[in-house]
Amino acid sequence: MVTVEEPRKRLHPLSPLLHGAKALVVIVVALSWQTLRQVGLGWFALMVLVLVLGAIVMSVVSWAYTGYHVVGRELRIYEGLLWRRTRAIPLERLQAVEVVRPLLAQLSGLAELRLEVVGGGKTEAPLAYLSVADAVALRDRLLALAGSSAAVPPVAAPSPVPPGLHAVANRDLVVSQLLTPNALTLPIGAAFVVAQFAFEPSWSFIGVASTVTALAGVLLQPVRRVLNDWNFRLSRDESALRLRAGLTETRAQTVPVDRVQGVTATWPLLWRGQGWLRLTLDVAGVAGQDGGNAQTDRLLPVGTAPVAETIVGAVLPGVSLAGLTFSPPPPRTRWFHPLARPVLGVALTERVIASREGLVTRTVMMVPYARIQSVRVVQGPLQRLLGVATVYADTARGPSAAARDRDLAEAYELAAELARRGREARLATPDRAPGAGPAGPVAPAQWRPTAESPF
Repeated sequence: MVTVEEPRKRLHPLSPLLHGAKALVVIVVALSWQTLRQVGLGWFALMVLVLVLGAIVMSVVSWAYTGYHVVGRELRIYEGLLWRRTRAIPLERLQAVEVVRPLLAQLSGLAELRLEVVGGGKTEAPLAYLSVADAVALRDRLLALAGSSAAVPPVAAPSPVPPGLHAVANRDLVVSQLLTPNALTLPIGAAFVVAQFAFEPSWSFIGVASTVTALAGVLLQPVRRVLNDWNFRLSRDESALRLRAGLTETRAQTVPVDRVQGVTATWPLLWRGQGWLRLTLDVAGVAGQDGGNAQTDRLLPVGTAPVAETIVGAVLPGVSLAGLTFSPPPPRTRWFHPLARPVLGVALTERVIASREGLVTRTVMMVPYARIQSVRVVQGPLQRLLGVATVYADTARGPSAAARDRDLAEAYELAAELARRGREARLATPDRAPGAGPAGPVAPAQWRPTAESPF
């Protein structure tokens, strides 16, 4: 029997225009206010027009030689005029799929499909742009072929959204970003500008523009987070988490539950008065919030402890934040962490290892045993003097759960225990609890967990 290979498909014909519009913003920013002052408005506009037309021509050529199709369990993407390039993405490496709609794409009825794969430092093979129906259909098909969900045939309209798990109130989102160092330092910057005007009234246009740009930069991060997480909605079906958010750029992300590497809970200092925390999702191939791709790992932008408990239980069944009992390092390590030592701790449950740290910004990282890729025992020069070591449980995502400054004998016992639980969790059958041995979970013999709260 001969397998008929499906024809290659092209991106949407409007793609070059959208790429040209994006290039316009980059070009104007690159030329800067200094260029405008030197050449004048007329020449500045001409330079922008020539550069934008050149970007559109290059986008058209790129579009004409770009194609994609699915071959077996691979997504193949072809591009390039002088240097032809073919990328084959094995779908078993697929970790998450996003349907992204920037503002211009929303106005033109288009969407961008972004793939996150194991080991990827950035989004792999973004397809920009497709019609919304084509993007949703391709997303469902890729997830089905990756074995992450039941096979879904191509559809002509977006799939219905599953029942919601949680929706973040926009008011809470705005207030949470006002309670950040960036927002709180804005009055200081504004006072500086007023003082400059008072003592130097003859400000030039360039001086005013530069000052406004600097103030805008202070607010860039909180404003960007509000725009990215606006109308945040989280839902779950039988096999995947579905996240949708965004104001000027909407994102619909689908993350198979079995690809989750861990969950991190964060309590910023200024949020504790409101009883708020943030949850982030660790998925292999997805860059973290502080690593440049700030929209692909959020699980709960802001919420209360009961809401966080519900979400953690849905992502990591059987795990409770409030139920974690942390064991601190031995008292002699107070020389390493004179203030933060009571905060440091590690806990083992039937399903996860959890590590806690952070004096100002408290964090708790939870890693399922089945997602542990390696276990390390690290001992620095000062640790050798005190007879302690740090145990790291590494994941494919990058971050590691760390049991810091444990007694050396306990550290090696903990490392052996984590290796055993990880091995058993990966071999576990559906009717056997992950991380449980023949006689159930066994904690290291030297552990004496305290009754400290994770908050």
